[in-house]
Amino acid sequence: MVRELPLVVGVDGSESSLLAVDWAADAAARHGLALRLVHASRWERYERAVPSLSTGRPAGDVFAEHIVASCAERARLRAPGVKVSGEAVPDDAVPALLRAATEASALVVGERGRGEFSGLLLGSVSLAVAARAVCPVVVVRGAEPRPGESPGPVVVGVGDDPEHTGAVRFAVREAELRGCALTAVRAWRSPAHERMDSPLPADRTDQGYRERASADLDEALREAVREHPGVEIRRHPVEGPAHRVLLDASVDADLVVVGAVRRQGHFGLQLGRVAHTLLHHCACPVAVVPQRV
Repeated sequence: MVRELPLVVGVDGSESSLLAVDWAADAAARHGLALRLVHASRWERYERAVPSLSTGRPAGDVFAEHIVASCAERARLRAPGVKVSGEAVPDDAVPALLRAATEASALVVGERGRGEFSGLLLGSVSLAVAARAVCPVVVVRGAEPRPGESPGPVVVGVGDDPEHTGAVRFAVREAELRGCALTAVRAWRSPAHERMDSPLPADRTDQGYRERASADLDEALREAVREHPGVEIRRHPVEGPAHRVLLDASVDADLVVVGAVRRQGHFGLQLGRVAHTLLHHCACPVAVVPQRV
């Protein structure tokens, strides 16, 4: 029997991470997965002296345990049927979360951490784990849907290589469990207009390139249609820059899913322009699904 890996969520007590806990608890309940909370804070790196309490324990340790316990209680109240565990790791957030990702079905983080400026579009930890984790990473952005509000679609971006279907498989599974539609978007550009920043008027689009984009969608969605016949799948070949097309699609979406190529032997952030832009500006949560080449 294959062991189901837990859903992991990074927590630090910030409002952003609390929204990530809520999102992750709901997702764990939908998928029937356990939820593991990870809090990482190497206090001595940022403080010259870490005070101790009357018990003799460092205040930082007690504070970290309090964050984990309060977030775990929040998750249990949100999703009573989900098995919740948590731990405080004496390490920096990025390496701790990247290690946790190796034993996770997916990793969930907020858009900004507790110590980061509110004006940042995206926190450094969220960006780093989304660009390097070996499992899918969901960065929770946007406002939480109001109770009773009908769910929007799951949107997936189909890239230049439709054979890389990891993002599509992730997206169609999410749509199926949410009971919503899947909108598959393939942005295309005519070479004569690829340097233009805005889409062409409908009567000036190149029919051949539109048909090629439609064929790419059919190829990328072939298995999804066969394996998930109950999911309503909408195909949208759209002329325009991919990052702008997907940002527009995110306005009414519950989740946007994109792939990110991970090249062996390459270090640093591996995201690509589309995923990078969505992580900074998207109107809803963004899932980045790694694709090995």
